[in-house]
Amino acid sequence: MEKVVLVDKKDNPVGTMEKMEAHKKGLLHRAFSVFVFNDKNELMLQQRALGKYHSPGLWSNTCCSHPGPDEDVLDAGHRRLVEEMGFDCELDEVFGFIYHASLDKGMIEHEFDHVLIGTFNGIPKINRDEVENWKWINIDDLSVDIIENSQNYTVWFRIVYERVKEIILS
Repeated sequence: MEKVVLVDKKDNPVGTMEKMEAHKKGLLHRAFSVFVFNDKNELMLQQRALGKYHSPGLWSNTCCSHPGPDEDVLDAGHRRLVEEMGFDCELDEVFGFIYHASLDKGMIEHEFDHVLIGTFNGIPKINRDEVENWKWINIDDLSVDIIENSQNYTVWFRIVYERVKEIILS
């Protein structure tokens, strides 16, 4: 049973809860989103596996998850990058933000999301239990596609993408 870290609005831990229960109740918990770019400033997207408990088949950032109790956010980012995408790279935490969104299947995302950015130029070895597909995409093409086909992307990715793009292009 996977537990998430419940936090207050300043990201201070206030307890733990089973992941599915936290998502059903919409309680604020710690999460992270990894964005990996290559040297051409293309972003590696992943398409979530069709068997995921929410947002199956939608395109999103390179990987995302929740640190476990007593697990550092950067350590968790590296762990999940290897587990989902089959590679690791240097990661830097660039900002955090809180969002609240209703998802499919009665799930509610209410997360203090730590955004991690890295660089990698290879080919991932995706875990098919986690990832349906992946691709590199040019930032300009992605910006247009998010506007024209927003339903193909996860809620949190649509919320945070513009801010990440600003950081990468600055």
